[in-house]
Amino acid sequence: MSASAVRQHYDVLVLGAGAAGLMCAATAGQRGRRVAVLDHARQPGRKILISGGGRCNFTHLDSDPSHFLSANPRFCISALRRYPPQEFLALVEAYRIPYTEKTPGRLFAAESSRPIRDLLVRECDQGGVDLHLRTGIHRVIATEAGYEVSLRDGRCLAASALVVATGGRSMPKMGATGLGYQLAEQFGIGVRPTRPALVPLLLDRRWQAVLGPLSGIAVPVCIATGGHSFYEDLLLTHQGVSGPAALQASLYWGPGCPVEVDWLPGYDLAVALDALRREHPKRGVRRNLEQHLPQRLARSLCRECSAQGPVGGYSQAELDALVQAFKAWSVEPAGTEGYGKAEVTAGGVDTTDVDSKTLQSRDVPGLFWAGEVLDVTGQLGGHNFQWAWASGVAAGRAV
Repeated sequence: MSASAVRQHYDVLVLGAGAAGLMCAATAGQRGRRVAVLDHARQPGRKILISGGGRCNFTHLDSDPSHFLSANPRFCISALRRYPPQEFLALVEAYRIPYTEKTPGRLFAAESSRPIRDLLVRECDQGGVDLHLRTGIHRVIATEAGYEVSLRDGRCLAASALVVATGGRSMPKMGATGLGYQLAEQFGIGVRPTRPALVPLLLDRRWQAVLGPLSGIAVPVCIATGGHSFYEDLLLTHQGVSGPAALQASLYWGPGCPVEVDWLPGYDLAVALDALRREHPKRGVRRNLEQHLPQRLARSLCRECSAQGPVGGYSQAELDALVQAFKAWSVEPAGTEGYGKAEVTAGGVDTTDVDSKTLQSRDVPGLFWAGEVLDVTGQLGGHNFQWAWASGVAAGRAV
């Protein structure tokens, strides 16, 4: 489209009205920049509204680079240090939004996610930001003056700076697309392979038959894979495992990699069974395990490892195998439930091509990135929202 056809000019165009895009737009707008946000969704912040079971785990007070996965692990340091969790918490408190700390450091909106989303919209309003919703993007091109974005309704917007905050591929029903990755490739910027993350894990048919009937049971475990371990609740499903434990593990799991589960974290089963065999040799092993696990789960796992009869009838090798089954249950997941159930997308725009302080592309002036579209993925617990806020502010301060 020619320059004469451009109807609106801004200083900054932000693609994506999610957490990072809105934060970036508000920051830039309140600096006096004329900003427009474009999104094909009917309302801003749709993923914010459904996050945390509708209560938005909006940050983690201990969010630091150790809680993030990236091919370039030092990339997130600058943004996180310059906009720590306490900064966003101060904003929440300024808007008098009630919140709660469910587990140490994990902050949730006390009533619903909507006030968090509305906070961002109001911050954008204070910066004079224009929100263009239900806006399909037809084409993005670089010009001598910056960038032009042609819309499907025939309009064209232009600006000297473009911020891509389009998110990842997770939750396509909420409108997620691969637009950000397409734009990266268009402008010669690398994209790391993407995959679903913070997503339920699928088990093979054998274990589905064993654990599937127990769907809905949740139990605290220690789960480990890929050199990382987490103490979280594991939820059994018809197809595999979910809950915080499985979601955390999925961030570090890959095909062919086993996942190890300690069903009795903090309980020394070997010592307990040894004492039981000496003091109550006629007592059944299952009875002991049912005191520490949901009864149906204990029975199913005992059945799988043939743990039947009185403990006095077990050899030491059999007791060792039983301890292994309950304290280091190893399984190789068959896969994940995919982007449809994934909370985030791992991988993304290669951060070696992006300045860590400004989030501007190193070789493409005026092109910035923020949020999930980048190859920065946080653990469960509010870290991904903190990255959205921090990266949005970093880009908003630089555009």
